Amino acid sequence: MTDVLNFGQMLAAHARLSPERIGARDLEREMSFALWNARACRLANALLGLGLVKGDRVAVLAYNCIEWVEIYAATAKAGLVAVPINFRLTGREVRFIAENADVAALIVQDALVGVVEEVRADLPIGDDRIIHFGSRPAPAGFRDYEALLAAASAREPGQVVLEHDPWTLMYTSGTTGNPKGAIRSHRGSALLALTTEIELGIHRKDGALLVMPMCHANSLYFFGAFAYCGGTINIYSRANFDPEHCVRTLAESGASFTSLVPTHYVLMLGLSGAERARYDLGSVTKLMVSSAPARPDTKRAVMEMFPNSGLFELYGATETGWVTFLHPHEQFSKLGSVGRECIGSAPIRLLDEDGNEVPDGSVGELFSRTPYTFDGYWRLPEKTREAFRGDYCSVGDMARRDADGYIHLVDRKSNMIISGGENVYPSEVEQVLAAHPQVRDVAVIGVPDGKWGERVHAVIVTENGTSLSEAALAEWVKDGLAGYKRPRSFDFVRHEDIPRNATGKILYRELKTRFAREKV
Repeated sequence: MTDVLNFGQMLAAHARLSPERIGARDLEREMSFALWNARACRLANALLGLGLVKGDRVAVLAYNCIEWVEIYAATAKAGLVAVPINFRLTGREVRFIAENADVAALIVQDALVGVVEEVRADLPIGDDRIIHFGSRPAPAGFRDYEALLAAASAREPGQVVLEHDPWTLMYTSGTTGNPKGAIRSHRGSALLALTTEIELGIHRKDGALLVMPMCHANSLYFFGAFAYCGGTINIYSRANFDPEHCVRTLAESGASFTSLVPTHYVLMLGLSGAERARYDLGSVTKLMVSSAPARPDTKRAVMEMFPNSGLFELYGATETGWVTFLHPHEQFSKLGSVGRECIGSAPIRLLDEDGNEVPDGSVGELFSRTPYTFDGYWRLPEKTREAFRGDYCSVGDMARRDADGYIHLVDRKSNMIISGGENVYPSEVEQVLAAHPQVRDVAVIGVPDGKWGERVHAVIVTENGTSLSEAALAEWVKDGLAGYKRPRSFDFVRHEDIPRNATGKILYRELKTRFAREKV
């Protein structure tokens, strides 16, 4: 007997207790808890029927759609491990994750079949385990998702799934070029869901509109919280964000919560008074600003647009889950802070390079200890050891604590760029640019952007001062980098113009200060 129910078991409970209530919907269709549970059982049994065994990894490549909640529940029921893949990645990047995770099956949405086809010959998956869903029949060589479900049993699989078994393998962009797979257990995921419910004050009458990609930790973690308590999951299944459409969806769905990045809020605030007046947003009572800080004037405007809502912020990571929460009543008394520790967490530790705690007001590396911290990096024991000091975990963020105990971030994973809510690591972009035969040296930074918060900017040193155009470099990165990772602007400089320390390492902070000022 386990201490906590996993999400497959919790869905079965909702299907038994509230079978007719709407459990999930996207912009095309909706499912009661009973139907959701039955389809999740069918998918779980179908995957096991293909020869998958407990612990096997199932990769998923899809835009936001209702199938995500079926897949997450099915893998939980079958004891399989979901490997969500960012739909913005190129074929090369998808292949790396599939090979690194040694996935046993891949489920792909019709609109992304082309990405799979690019690298299909190199994927470590048999044709009978590449599963297609979408608006048209499966292409030749792909299994049909709906046909698999129709042929499978709707009974609970009966698989013994323990609380410490892994449920998801979430790949995070790596500072050394390749992403790392963060292992998260059923127990950790359930405890994170319960913590989220407490911090936000949500219950079964609440509903969430999930706008962030379902392949991201943000939507997965909020999905877990609302699914756990029996709230309705509304998935914003539109490929491109449309501010008026999103506002209309919020109003029509009756959702009480959504999590958006500052860019989304800025776009929504850009709607005219007449456009806003068309929609009643009174049902929205909780809003989250996630992934990047919002300006004070943006916060005030959001609160005016959603008069019945409280505004939350948080700090967390794929590995740690939520670390801090900033609640509505603290928004303007603690501007610039990400709040304090979540309920049930140990006090945050801010450590210097020698592992000593720094005094309040000083900057140190942030270490947290929560009941839902990840179980380590997939097949990277050294990286796992580096992430922990005892039971405390760090993802490399630097922060300071004020006299009231509130945490203020100083650097985001040292050099990480946050563009439109997406994390971009300079080293990954630099590797692709450095492979160009005319590039001698390169440094990638984020510079301010009014729409996206930051945009990726590349500082280039060419070989022997040869001429190289921005257009040529933009074309060069197309095949190797997802769109959001590609530089939007370039500067060509001399080698000595890139600041370095005594050991030759680039001083990114100094470089960013210089070019950010020049690009404003």
